[in-house]
Amino acid sequence: MIVNNRTKSVSFIIISTLILLSVILSFLTNPVSPTPWVLVIALCLMPLIRQSHIKQIKWSKEYNIGIEYIDQDHKKLLHLLNQFSIAYDYAQCEEFEREALEDLVSWTKYHFKREEKLMEDYRYPGLVAHKEEHQAMMEQVEEYVSIYNREGHDSLKQVTNLLTFWLINHIQESDTKYRNYLLELGADEFDS
Repeated sequence: MIVNNRTKSVSFIIISTLILLSVILSFLTNPVSPTPWVLVIALCLMPLIRQSHIKQIKWSKEYNIGIEYIDQDHKKLLHLLNQFSIAYDYAQCEEFEREALEDLVSWTKYHFKREEKLMEDYRYPGLVAHKEEHQAMMEQVEEYVSIYNREGHDSLKQVTNLLTFWLINHIQESDTKYRNYLLELGADEFDS
């Protein structure tokens, strides 16, 4: 039997509620017993146990491009991707999922425009190919957004996997191609 994230979330809430009720009843029936204190500790540890299942991407120095505002954009993209993963993992509210997805898509488009403008300003010879990568990615994301609009929560795992894989690979492969060219021309000295 496959247990989806909604079932896990509901189970987590039920278990937490039962532990809380047990704590209250234990204090009422025998306030000097160690049992309620053990249950309080278990209740406090529940969010930590739940959070350990969330896959978060941590920023690594190897993702640095060396152009401050591009690196900040990438960090924000990772943050939004992590928020999106949390929305998927907790599966509690469609509005939260939709908002996290919209924020991620919106920021990605914004970042692509900034990055392309920078390459254009410095006449990066690989601009056309880089723009094509961005366009292909946005087409794929838009396809997943429409799948989400049709299928809902269960389609989010595909989006999470795609975006995680694509973002890390794009930073480490494609973005590093323009890094040296732009840094040699002094792009790191200017902000957007």
